Amino acid sequence: MSIYGAQALNAPRFDDAARDYDALLVLSFGGPEGHDEVMPFLENVTRGRNIPRERLEEVAEHYHHFGGVSPINAQNRALIAALEDELDAHGIDLPIYFGNRNWAPFVTDTVCRMRDDGVRRALVFVTSAFSSYSGCRQYREDVIRAIEEVGGDAVAFDKIRVFYNHPGFVGPMAARVREALGRFPEERRAAVDVVFTAHSIPLAMARGCAYEAQLREACGLVAAAAGTANYRLAYQSRSGSPRVPWLEPDILDELDALHGAGRDDVIVAPIGFISDHMEVLFDLDEEATQRAGELGMRMVRAGTVGIDAAFVAMIRELIAERMSADPTRPALGSRGANHDICPVNCCLRGEGRPAAATPAAAAVS
Repeated sequence: MSIYGAQALNAPRFDDAARDYDALLVLSFGGPEGHDEVMPFLENVTRGRNIPRERLEEVAEHYHHFGGVSPINAQNRALIAALEDELDAHGIDLPIYFGNRNWAPFVTDTVCRMRDDGVRRALVFVTSAFSSYSGCRQYREDVIRAIEEVGGDAVAFDKIRVFYNHPGFVGPMAARVREALGRFPEERRAAVDVVFTAHSIPLAMARGCAYEAQLREACGLVAAAAGTANYRLAYQSRSGSPRVPWLEPDILDELDALHGAGRDDVIVAPIGFISDHMEVLFDLDEEATQRAGELGMRMVRAGTVGIDAAFVAMIRELIAERMSADPTRPALGSRGANHDICPVNCCLRGEGRPAAATPAAAAVS
């Protein structure tokens, strides 16, 4: 998919041509790496949203609880290192650059460095398995904005498709659930409930994308591969005004409901995250674990895919797709492979209409 996407609703959604690329950009959310970076980072994240200072200070304490360091940057660097080895082992000569939306290395700085290094066409891997405005389209907008700010001879970018139903994501995630099941006595495993979690988003945003449908599909695929039929989907890490409806149920409410139904054993599996960053460490390992303890439930938190070898190989396969003519696009379940080229109305913010194309967007193939 190009960074902006197709300019017409009936435009092709798959690119079957073989493409040559000079580099790969790994694009992520970013996070602070010290106490003095926490508030500036949160101000970046919430800029323009009129979030009260008291709320920022409350969230800042989550980071200070872990030394002011979000693990997301280190996890992404580990993923990049593993991917470099994977590409090298398969003879793919593609230098990898790292950029973030909200903290150093900022995507604009990275795009500037790529241009100065002579990169002319690059792939983008976004660290989000699912489609939504904040998980897909906004990252494309980040790159477009970076291109506009950098100016000069722009780098052309194509974004790798989302991978929620790719065997290289479903398999490692199912392995994490099986590992968690193995921590319960064998005679109790059949009664363990698996609660998959993902970041909540506003309902208005959810109506403009396939986020919920993709999550439901992925949960079913992972549960089946893990050998369990007792599963459900809940959400976590909600933010914003309490007057604005977001996707529910919240994970804490779901734990309450399970307890009320007489359920004692639960696995919480953060399917919406590829690594154990702050939302996982605080919202699940701290808050959800505390709630389960208060309720007298045994809760095991399943791991994320991280740098699992099959997951890293999946990224390499997705890169090879874009470099091949008429590629095979592996996908499990009923929804098929997600598009390479986003339609103009894909993953809307929530207002029901796409943003206007900018000059930089129009110049991106």
